[in-house]
Amino acid sequence: MTHNLSKNNSIFSQFLTEIRDANIQKDGMRFRRNMERIGEVFAYEISKTLQYEPSETITPLGTAETVKLVEEPVVATILRAGLPMHFGILNYFDKAQNAFISAYRRHHKDNTFEIMLEYVACPDLNDKTVILCDPMLATGSSMVLTYKALLAKGKPKHTHIVTAIASQQGVDYVKAHMPDANFTLWCGAIDEELTAQAYIVPGLGDAGDLAFGSKM
Repeated sequence: MTHNLSKNNSIFSQFLTEIRDANIQKDGMRFRRNMERIGEVFAYEISKTLQYEPSETITPLGTAETVKLVEEPVVATILRAGLPMHFGILNYFDKAQNAFISAYRRHHKDNTFEIMLEYVACPDLNDKTVILCDPMLATGSSMVLTYKALLAKGKPKHTHIVTAIASQQGVDYVKAHMPDANFTLWCGAIDEELTAQAYIVPGLGDAGDLAFGSKM
C-alpha cells in the first residue's frame, strides 16, 4: 500500500512547501526543523496502524480505562540526510530502538553511479515493526539495497518506508524490487520527473546538504 499525504491538505502541506522553497530552505535550522516536523506527522499516521492493548491508569481522582502501545517500532534511517526526519519520528516513539545505515552514490565519469553501503548499526529485527526513513526516494535503488542489508539483522514482521519527496519511478522500483511484500510506503509527495542524473524534479535539491552543509 502507498500513502501520499499531499493528497489531502493539512499543515503537513505547509511543511512540504517550506522544504521545497528555494529561499526558505537557505535557513538550515528551519530546513532541519521542517524535516523533523514532517517525521512527526508520519509517526502519528503510522501509529494508527500499530497494535494497542487495554490498560488502567490511576489518576488523582480515580482510575481511567486507557490503551497503551504493545510494542515500540525500530526506527531506521539512511545517513546523513535522514537524520532530521529520524529524530522527528523518534519524538513520538519514546522507547524505540534505532538503526543507522550509511549509503551514498559513487559517481562515475560517464554520469552513471552505484550505491555504496559502508556501515550498518542495528538491533535484532526479527518479528519487529521497522520504520525506515529517507527524505528523498529518487531511483529507489538505495532504499531497496538498504532494506536488503537490514535483513541480515533479522526479518521484520512489517516495514514502513517513509520519504518526504519521491519520484514516481522510485515508487515503482521499490514496489517491484523489495524482497519482502510486507511493507507500506509513506510519501509526502510524489513528483513525476526524474532527470538522467537521478534528481527529482521539481524535488527540493540535496536534502543532506540543505540540512548539514555541502560536502566535498
